Amino acid sequence: MVLPLLQHKRYEAPSAFTPESLLREARRQKNLEVAAVPAVCVLDPDGDLVRRLRDDGRAQIDRSWACYHTELYRASVDGVELGLLGCAVGAPFAVLVAEELFASGCRLLISMTSAGQLVELRPPPYFVLIEKALRDEGASYHYMPASEFSAADPALLSLLHGRFDGIGITVERGATWTTDAPFRETDEAIATMQELGLLAVEMEAAALYAFACARGKAVVCFAHVTNQMGRSELDFEKGEADGSVSSLEIIRRTAAILLPAVTTTGRIRE
Repeated sequence: MVLPLLQHKRYEAPSAFTPESLLREARRQKNLEVAAVPAVCVLDPDGDLVRRLRDDGRAQIDRSWACYHTELYRASVDGVELGLLGCAVGAPFAVLVAEELFASGCRLLISMTSAGQLVELRPPPYFVLIEKALRDEGASYHYMPASEFSAADPALLSLLHGRFDGIGITVERGATWTTDAPFRETDEAIATMQELGLLAVEMEAAALYAFACARGKAVVCFAHVTNQMGRSELDFEKGEADGSVSSLEIIRRTAAILLPAVTTTGRIRE
């Protein structure tokens, strides 16, 4: 039996339904003018960054954002303007929003997702710059043929090499497991992923990297390892201000390093 997920895919064919079409009709219905999002946008699946910046008065809602499903906030962090989008959890949702953001002027997309620890490098919380992600989800297979992993662009990873050393924030590098079903992480599945050397489990990176590869866009994913999947008490502690202080510093540094390396269309300069 061939799985339906792997059938009838035409990876070189253009999409019949596009983010531009969706945004066009949303603007018509909402009576909105065409407006660009910031060059650097951030996916914040847990919503901690958005809530902290909004509650501190540092982020304001962007009323021109035409997406049907989300709210976009704008904030300036040490001179870097960010477009922040909270609570887009899971691979299909993350990729839907990524498509819309790049269709609206985004040049660099940074994902900062909460993740569960697989390999016990140290007690959480800490961060992982995701180099590649195991494709145990569905969205990536609509962008790239079947393979075990999808990976970040090596050029972007090279630019970030060593750039988080000495800043007082632990940033590891390695591979993760992207799942669509967090409450089906069985002991056997976890053991298998540990044997593969995967550092953490999250819900978006494999699909975002497949989208980035297929569309030629600049996307970097971080896992904020905050928990051991609830298997111990006092789990899910993220650090100062729900981890937002450290997360914002990593995002700010990443944006400052990578934005000059991407074009106005989000492609990596040759």
